[in-house]
Parts: sequence; structure tokens; C-alpha cells
Amino acid sequence: PHPSPMLREFKAFLLKENVLALAIAVVIGAALGKVVTAVVDDLVMPVAAVITPSGNWREATLDIGRVALKVGDLAGALVNFLIVGFVVWRISKAFIKPTPTSATITCPHCRMTVDAAATRCAHCTSPLGAGVATGR
Repeated sequence: PHPSPMLREFKAFLLKENVLALAIAVVIGAALGKVVTAVVDDLVMPVAAVITPSGNWREATLDIGRVALKVGDLAGALVNFLIVGFVVWRISKAFIKPTPTSATITCPHCRMTVDAAATRCAHCTSPLGAGVATGR
């Protein structure tokens, strides 16, 4: 009862490629989308309906001959997108910290960027000493 090599490889793929994290993100994203849609439909749209003359702006169309463009539906989708985007942006700012970047220097010989702690250029192997230009 050892798992087959294919099953071990599949498990390694799931763990290595963060498929589980992606699946969780999709589920949470779908739930967040429903919450945002409810907020827009139940809180934002009633206020917008009072402001607009007919009150049903989501059903507004722009008639060009026999073609009816659903501009109200598009506007509603844009409002939903902006709210979802704002919420996701704020969540990412709260939980995802930027990775620190190491200081770099520019090699005076080949002008390539190398780590500031390097004593030789990784590109041209020239020795790096004092007086090397600092870059970021």
C-alpha cells in the first residue's frame, strides 16, 4: 500500500505549484464577488435609483436604429468591478508585504547590475572595490 509513482508525482505537483492555494483563492474570490454584488445591489443601487429619473438605470439602453446597447447593465458591471478591485487591493495591501530587495551596484567595467555584497562582477569577473556606483 505505497502510493503509486503517478500519485506521488501528482501530490508533489499540487504542493509545488500551489494549486491548493489557487483553489482556495478561487473559492474565496467567488464568495467575495457574491458579497460585493449584494452590497452593490442592496446598498449602492437603491441610492443610485433615487438619483436617476426613472429609478431603473441598470435597464437603460442606448438605441441606435434597431440596435439597443445595454449601457445600464455595463455601468452596473463596472461599478461591481471597481468595488471588487478596491476590496482586493486593500486586502492585498494588508496581507501581502513586499519582498525586500537587496542593494545593487553597477559594475564600472561592463555596466551590469550586481549584488552590492559581491567582490567580483558576475558578468565580466572584474574585481569590485570601493568607489563603485550604487544603483537600485
